[in-house]
Amino acid sequence: MRPSLVSVAIPVLNGGEPFARALAAIRAQRIDAELEIVVCDSGSTDGSVEAAREHGARVIELDRSAFSHGGTRNLLMREARGSHVAVLTQDAEPAGGGWLAALLDGFERADDVALVYGPYIPRPDASPAVRRELERWFGSLTPGVERLATGESELPAVELMGRRGFFTDANGAIARAAWERVPYREIAYAEDRALALDMLRAGYAKVYEPRAAVLHSHEYNARQRFGRAFDEWHGLREVYGWREPATPRRLAGRLRGELGSRRREGAGPRALLATAADETLRFAGAVLGSRGVALPRSMRRRLSLERRAAARAHDGTAR
Repeated sequence: MRPSLVSVAIPVLNGGEPFARALAAIRAQRIDAELEIVVCDSGSTDGSVEAAREHGARVIELDRSAFSHGGTRNLLMREARGSHVAVLTQDAEPAGGGWLAALLDGFERADDVALVYGPYIPRPDASPAVRRELERWFGSLTPGVERLATGESELPAVELMGRRGFFTDANGAIARAAWERVPYREIAYAEDRALALDMLRAGYAKVYEPRAAVLHSHEYNARQRFGRAFDEWHGLREVYGWREPATPRRLAGRLRGELGSRRREGAGPRALLATAADETLRFAGAVLGSRGVALPRSMRRRLSLERRAAARAHDGTAR
């Protein structure tokens, strides 16, 4: 049965114009249910709180020092009243009026569906590199229901890394009943991957719904690309125990695959050189990020895109 009340939950910090556009797009959704928007603001100074309230959102205000991706989303889930809660980031804008209905359709695929997520569409001004990255990743995912087979809940976490364990809370939805059994881990990064892993191991299913798209893309300079890779692979180490091999063969394999793809697209020598430099930078971030727990806190803060110093080992030990 369709829910009578659906919530959309968003954490925000100085969301600016993209946040205002996302709020307007949420309000424009066509669903046969009551819609509420719940926003958790962690110290905005740009009018994000006022914008949220202007769009009818209920705002929870949180001290910036208390924010964490997992903990704050648990707070939003507790505050939301809907039986199903759509989750977005502050700059993820629903691409059409049917976005929320498409997410809800995913829960009707099977009784055990706990998570539904959709793709990111690059913004009109996105660079070709960003456009390729998003289209390649979401184009590689298989629409429909995915769950673990009998006995697979005991698989090592690293064997569920990648597409099988993927979920994004930049564009997803969660069944409240499932979250009450399996909440977010209170971690700083990769909280959505950890939630998917825990949900799958608990016997729930997830659904990829390509119709539930949002406009969501970021442009990074070289320093930011390195920091993003550092943070992502730090999260992969924490959730899955994955340690990126720091070998020339590993880098050569990554370069071979990326450059081969670019050649097939017709890229010239200058573009290939830029791709090689970018892939090498990302590899360095991945290698260091997956070993971040062993680095001094001050170094982790400098390397991280989000300037995070705290870390947890795969066994949950804080550093």
